[in-house]
Amino acid sequence: MISPTTRRLAITATVTVALLLTGCSTTPAEPDAPASTAAGFGHVHGIVDAGGSTVLLGTHTGLYTLGEDGTVTGPVGGIDLDAMGLTATGDTLYASGHPGPSTPAELGAPNLGIIRSLDAGASWEPVAFTGEEDFHVLTVTGDGTLYGIESSRPLLRTSSDGGQSWADGAELPAVDLAAATDGTLYAATQDGLQHSTDGGATFTPAPDAPVLYLVETDPTGGVVGVDTDGTLRRLVGTGWENVGTTTGTVQALGVTGDGAIVLVDDRGVVWIRDTTATVLIPAATP
Repeated sequence: MISPTTRRLAITATVTVALLLTGCSTTPAEPDAPASTAAGFGHVHGIVDAGGSTVLLGTHTGLYTLGEDGTVTGPVGGIDLDAMGLTATGDTLYASGHPGPSTPAELGAPNLGIIRSLDAGASWEPVAFTGEEDFHVLTVTGDGTLYGIESSRPLLRTSSDGGQSWADGAELPAVDLAAATDGTLYAATQDGLQHSTDGGATFTPAPDAPVLYLVETDPTGGVVGVDTDGTLRRLVGTGWENVGTTTGTVQALGVTGDGAIVLVDDRGVVWIRDTTATVLIPAATP
């Protein structure tokens, strides 16, 4: 059992252990080349559903596609952006972070602000805060409403027009956000899970919720999260079900369109379908 002090540390700590692909060389990846030829994609910041039993991994060196069969390709489009924040709705991707050495200059530096892709990450366009802001916490609803928290201050920002204009919401030192399919916005904070039913203007404690340090939208309804005891939780109706366990601290969490859970923990990249967990990419041996 984790002590109350450790719970706070678990929520606020940043995972710094890099995840490298097993058996990788030091040669930079060609665009969309198999990732086994790359130097490794480093830290995984985010995971989003790409359809067809495939997810996109937002990493320190760009976006990579990962199939349930373990096939990895990337970086997508040959773009080496550091995707600190990544979210998707339909065919539209939104990201934030920092440019890599060969990231197109028009996307901004030293921060990307909000950028958008309409072709699964093959190309990107600047949308807002170009060169200025870095959103580590970013999520989008099914109707296209964007929610984000800049790394420079604990203020929720919202946009209902694809990122063109933004309004201030609640002051909220959240480490992760997830928008449920019913429109409820969930925020993982060191004071526990908070939720908002007014578009992020106000937040209140989520009733009977475990203490989660990662939350992700579950397309089948509700949200999925990781609690400070390392248990995977899924909100079903008004209750939280235990749906698996993790090893060590989880770097990133995602849910596919059909409900499979994909995460990165001390084991590597893990795909969980029903009750079966498969390590698709083992973590590199120190």
